[in-house]
Amino acid sequence: MTRGSASVDFRLYLITDREQTTGRDLLAVVEEALSGGVRAVQLREKSLPARDYFELARAMRLLTARYGARLLINDRVDIALAVGADGVHLPEAGLPLSVARELLGPTKLIGVSCHSLDTARDAEHRGADFITFGPVWFTPSKARYGEPVGIVPLTGAVQALSIPVFALGGVTRDRVPELLAAGTRRVALISAILAAPAPRAEAEAFTTLLDKAA
Repeated sequence: MTRGSASVDFRLYLITDREQTTGRDLLAVVEEALSGGVRAVQLREKSLPARDYFELARAMRLLTARYGARLLINDRVDIALAVGADGVHLPEAGLPLSVARELLGPTKLIGVSCHSLDTARDAEHRGADFITFGPVWFTPSKARYGEPVGIVPLTGAVQALSIPVFALGGVTRDRVPELLAAGTRRVALISAILAAPAPRAEAEAFTTLLDKAA
């Protein structure tokens, strides 16, 4: 399937989880991350009722637009369309990618969560613009997906796919050199930034590491 026309013009991909902000307001923490260089945010707050999710998405759209950053909505194509988001991020067992593309059109981004090389290849075949791959290392937010996949399968995905692969799960600044050695120049983060005492400084540090490697 043909992919969309939008470019994946970011290397640091922030995924939200309001439970990881250590009691701070999610929008305030995300704004700190944006001021530190984050240029793509995935709003992933599945437990919210639809109206609350919509209101948060609308506020996040206004915030990301001020920084010229991409906003993707996890799973909810309807909310992505309603707030004018830049695309959606689909779970591995989410809405069929072909349906999401038909609803969103060719100019929106579609990312897909993948946990194996087979599903990564399938996502590319079906027209994903990029994938997240992991969890590479253990992280509580991804524990339900089983044991971490590790570096070797990540390297395989990076080598096998022509679309961008974002390493996800347990990524810290200390582990970035290992990811670079595996061939990936893109990371997806949750707690590393959201739970950091200084989210702006953490985002700046990750951005510097990835920019140097690009």
